[in-house]
Amino acid sequence: MRAVDRGTAAARAAVKRLIGRTGFDVVRSTNNRGGVDDFLPFEATMRAARASGLSVGDHIDEVMNGTPGATQSTVDELRTLGVYAAKPDTVLEIGPGSGRYLEKTLKECSPSRYEIYETAAPWAAHLVDTFGVVARPTEGSSLAPTPDGSVDLVQAHKVFNTVTFLCAARYFLEMARVTRPGGRIVFDVMTETCLDPAAVHAWAARGGAGHDSYPAALPRQTCVDLFESLGCGLEASFLAPMGIGSTEVLVFAKGD
Repeated sequence: MRAVDRGTAAARAAVKRLIGRTGFDVVRSTNNRGGVDDFLPFEATMRAARASGLSVGDHIDEVMNGTPGATQSTVDELRTLGVYAAKPDTVLEIGPGSGRYLEKTLKECSPSRYEIYETAAPWAAHLVDTFGVVARPTEGSSLAPTPDGSVDLVQAHKVFNTVTFLCAARYFLEMARVTRPGGRIVFDVMTETCLDPAAVHAWAARGGAGHDSYPAALPRQTCVDLFESLGCGLEASFLAPMGIGSTEVLVFAKGD
């Protein structure tokens, strides 16, 4: 092993030992009521990522979530499904947080405009400075600043398994509104596909007094039927890792 590899491995091990001693509160609060800015503190997460020798996104996947490569595997699957082949010129992402999906999306396509709706001001500012995206003012369930039918690809990753049903439903209506005919909508939800008895036991066995709205389940057919009523048909779906369980990624196409 090269010296640099040994140094990186040692740094990662040190961070994991620190997390093992003190819990995930080192880089993640158990209070997610205020959004990702509380749940995923900016300064602490950035420090931990630097100490691990990983990018912020890879640090969150590998060290914090214990799911190495999870973000990349989702992006790889979306590539296989042809989501990026259409070369979307305008992309909108709800709740990009640390930007781990945003960064990998930009490597797959070159949109002239990338809008984000992020409630955490430090993370939003970081993404604007780092990637040149456009941060829209957000109320937590509306995409009002974005015009009707103006976006080629609307996406949200690891968002709708953390919010209430009505918050998700309001966003779904907005996502369909802003997507242009022929555009795609991509998001993941914790459907019944992800909740066999073993998974329910695993989630219920997690320590702590509860996690407020996380993880939030939503019936798959409810999503499919709602989007169909809005002129968006389900093209594909697949499972993606989420913590100790999984979430289902749904890909919709808006009709002409």
